[in-house]
Amino acid sequence: MTSDHSARVRAYRRGLVAGASGLAIALTLGVGAAAAQTAPQSSSQDEQATQVDEIVVTGFRQSLRAALDVKRREVGVVDAIVAEDIADFPDLNLAEAIQRIPGVSIDRDAGEGRSLTVRGLSADFTRTRINGMEAQATTGGTDSSGGANRGRGFDFNVFAAELFNSITVRKTAAAETEEGSLGATIDLQAARPFDYDDGFTFAASAQAGYNDLSETTNPRGAILLSNTWGDGMFGALLSVAYSERDLFEEGFSSVRWAPAAAPGATNSGGFCSPVGVTPQNPGNSTANGSSATNCAVNVLRPANTASNIAAYNVANQANVFIPRLPRYGRLTHSQERLGVTGAFQFRPDDATTISLDVLYSKLDATRQEDFLESLSFSRNAAAGGQTQIGVREAVVENNALVYGVFDNVDIRSEQRFDELSTEFHQVSLSIDRDFTDTLRGRFYIGRAQSDFDNPVQTTVTLDRQNTQGYSFDFRGNADTPVLNYGFDVTNPANWSWRDASLGTTLASLPRSEIRLRPNAVTTIFEAVSGDVEWDARDWLTLRAGLHGKTYYSDSVEFRRTDETVVPTLPAGQTVASISNLLTGFGQDLIPAGTPSSWVRPNLDAIASLFNIYCNCNTGVPGGDFTLTSITNGNARGGNRTIEENDFAYYVQADFDLDIGGMPLRGNVGVRRAYTELNAAGYSSTGGGTRVTGQNKYDDTLPSLNLALEPMEDVIIRFGAAKVMARPQIGNTLAGTNYLVPTTSLSTTGPNFTASIGNVNLEPFRAKTYDLSLEWYFAEESLLSFAYFYKDIDSYIQIIRQDLPYSALTALNPSAFAPSFCTGVCSSSTVFQLTSAVNTEGGPLRGFEISYQQPFRFLPGPLENLGVQLNYTRVESEIDYCNDALCSTFVTNDLINLSPTAYNGTLYYEDDRFSARVSAAYREAYLQNVPGRNGNLIEGKQETLNIDASASFNLTDQITLTFEGLNLTDEENHQYVGDDSRQSTSVYHHTGRQFYLGARYRF
Repeated sequence: MTSDHSARVRAYRRGLVAGASGLAIALTLGVGAAAAQTAPQSSSQDEQATQVDEIVVTGFRQSLRAALDVKRREVGVVDAIVAEDIADFPDLNLAEAIQRIPGVSIDRDAGEGRSLTVRGLSADFTRTRINGMEAQATTGGTDSSGGANRGRGFDFNVFAAELFNSITVRKTAAAETEEGSLGATIDLQAARPFDYDDGFTFAASAQAGYNDLSETTNPRGAILLSNTWGDGMFGALLSVAYSERDLFEEGFSSVRWAPAAAPGATNSGGFCSPVGVTPQNPGNSTANGSSATNCAVNVLRPANTASNIAAYNVANQANVFIPRLPRYGRLTHSQERLGVTGAFQFRPDDATTISLDVLYSKLDATRQEDFLESLSFSRNAAAGGQTQIGVREAVVENNALVYGVFDNVDIRSEQRFDELSTEFHQVSLSIDRDFTDTLRGRFYIGRAQSDFDNPVQTTVTLDRQNTQGYSFDFRGNADTPVLNYGFDVTNPANWSWRDASLGTTLASLPRSEIRLRPNAVTTIFEAVSGDVEWDARDWLTLRAGLHGKTYYSDSVEFRRTDETVVPTLPAGQTVASISNLLTGFGQDLIPAGTPSSWVRPNLDAIASLFNIYCNCNTGVPGGDFTLTSITNGNARGGNRTIEENDFAYYVQADFDLDIGGMPLRGNVGVRRAYTELNAAGYSSTGGGTRVTGQNKYDDTLPSLNLALEPMEDVIIRFGAAKVMARPQIGNTLAGTNYLVPTTSLSTTGPNFTASIGNVNLEPFRAKTYDLSLEWYFAEESLLSFAYFYKDIDSYIQIIRQDLPYSALTALNPSAFAPSFCTGVCSSSTVFQLTSAVNTEGGPLRGFEISYQQPFRFLPGPLENLGVQLNYTRVESEIDYCNDALCSTFVTNDLINLSPTAYNGTLYYEDDRFSARVSAAYREAYLQNVPGRNGNLIEGKQETLNIDASASFNLTDQITLTFEGLNLTDEENHQYVGDDSRQSTSVYHHTGRQFYLGARYRF
């Protein structure tokens, strides 16, 4: 190994461009150019040795090259995306851009990337920093995608990809990097004016988007202005990105599957037994009015025939699961996204740079959900559910009731409408100063705030009671079954508005509903830090720093006191007056025999007729639309506050040595972190008393990173560290505050829930080890292998278990006193309990393989081809509690971990034309262990998303563009069951998306 080679490697490290400190790269629109910013040097000799030529990023291939430069120069395991790597990938947002990085998979909501999993670890274990500081962005998603994000995860769909010019994913920890991640730290960096050597820079793009399912066309555009003055002393930059998106999401869902007749199950009671037949589960039937019949009162029992008895015996087995709420539905999404970045920089002298960064993003959306569903299979006996159903025919396959014909089934047409808004703004100031040739410092202060508001979340329903001859059939296709409702669902005369005049007898249930559930959450991060570094020797740099951070999260929710009480229709008004017809549903989706049109509630008509948004009591029976929060037992759990104060300091030594002629770079250090948590909320039990709790813990986090170059263009990396991630907060709208010490009890039915919070949760903690080999075997080329191992020795598990109320009372007598259930439930009423506990966790191990190369060796035009491929394999062994007391365990994969993931891009690029096809695969993964409603697991099936893009340079300034997204129209396919039974719970698709447009640069 030559000394020249050693000097070159050291220069490589000291000449870091902005992957480590703000890489100067072109506008994310794929235009403009930027120069590499060379870090301050310790001596004039180093300045000469580390002079780095200007890096101009003008094409996709150069963008990949710049990303490789970032990876190669880092000491730890890092992957990056820069410039056109984001701009010209066929991606709607940041999440879909980041999924191109090895080890990263994404989860989608409404067909758009929302959250990330890195090396099998979900958003709970990943930190995201914007312009140098941690932040959180929250959006509202569909129920099947987790609803509104009130945890620590980051919703990337808040931001357009055009707002940022580099993304760095740091997979190993260093003492200087803030704590809080087991998986990765993701750095998003917006452009700054000093990134551009040309002074004035202008760029713009405009596109028209088309969705082939909704058949709608929407605009998308972006613009950037940047300039410097005073010989580079002052600079200012402004970028704006705007887009609209309208689409349909259509498909089938069952809202999980549940045991047909298991004692103690949430929908307990079993089907109504034929006349003269002793029920199979009489112990569950006392609430139904007759333990001798196991049937709801005032319900016609099936006749005592051989076929009815046989069907009843097949369907009513304890180990048979049935769909809780089989339904088809259309979700109509409308989205408007605006993003603005501003950057101002001042360089009063060669040793000082002051940067002010401002970021603003606004995501406004509406979502209308229309479902045609059968209610009775999901409801407990007290709500007139399964015990009113008579079974005519039944077929069971693999412990699932896949076909049946039923009587006395309640049918519902439901419409839900949400207005959703997320407003994000961040301001940060940084000062970088060279005090001497060997001493440097940096000061940073910033504030980021995310305001999520769901001011309208309204659901209205129409019902048809005791339908005869209803059937479902999953035998032809388990994902899109045949649903036959037994009547004309398009005729308003066949539907009823079940109002308050019906009384409270079981025979009158269910009633129509008007649910009003506005909610909001505000998240704030405030951070301040100071760092210094000193070149103690030519080969040694010492670093130290202090970091302080405050995290604040406030959530509120309101509801009506009784959502199942609605006013009577005025004289002259009928169901036809408050409904309309949904048409054209299910093209190329639903099987023959399933309705493609149905009567649905007209929310606007109902709102106008009854003045439901008055927040008042209108004075008519059933017309109390007053919204309450902490005084409402069913809304209290959605009101909570978290304040977390974190303080940390670190020391770190960076070194650059020759070991036996081999360059060795690295860092070793330790970080000490202190956490103080204050949590407050309102228990829905005990009269809504405000509950507070505190917790403190501290962590010592040593780390080591080594990068050895045994020969030219080969790097061996090793990393070891202790890491931690703070506990989840929980989903407040589900009444579950994992970290807030409250208890909740939902007694409105049809299924009852309870939860217990735990402020004393310890964080996730792990020891991590990384070993990688990288071979830069040709220009712009890489072949690498990385192995990683994480010993997770402190884990947090969410426990769900069905328990009778008497068991809840025994578990926590003060929170679940017998009197709390008086009048609304009994000691035998089954509740689904949710709580969070610390468990031991387990190991996680895996490897990544990456290959990237332009095919210059091919003849003729084929030399313009190139490829980028990566493959990730991960496995884990986590012991999950199988019950609320953790008396039994089940071993399974980590939640959100896909054992296999890969993605690849095949590209062609010459001076005028560029084209790419990208594929991203994610293997099936678990979402809940154990699952709800008696299921062992809940999960999501594999996905393979294929996208394409092309561009043509008309002139040096004008480029025509085309993008095609989700070309295979991949489904959101979720399931519940066990290792042998995987029953579909969600099967939705959103169509293909196309964009045609142009870019201009000057």
